Amino acid sequence: MQEPRLRWLCRRGMKELDLVMTRYLDCCYAEADEADKMGFEALLDMSDPDLYALLLGRNTSSSQNAERVVRSIREMAREA
Repeated sequence: MQEPRLRWLCRRGMKELDLVMTRYLDCCYAEADEADKMGFEALLDMSDPDLYALLLGRNTSSSQNAERVVRSIREMAREA
């Protein structure tokens, strides 16, 4: 997927999700391997409540790629 489209998809209904998804796009996406890119794009396809629950650890994803990206996003949030 092209980056402008990804940037648009990072714009969520929740400001918290906007921030973490855009930060991953800016900091990690370009260097990510194909599996992580697919995982990130899968996360962008999720509804806001499901994505929020996943990032908070209330739910898990059936996709190993998405779970790996979620761990990266959580690590970035702890470092901020």
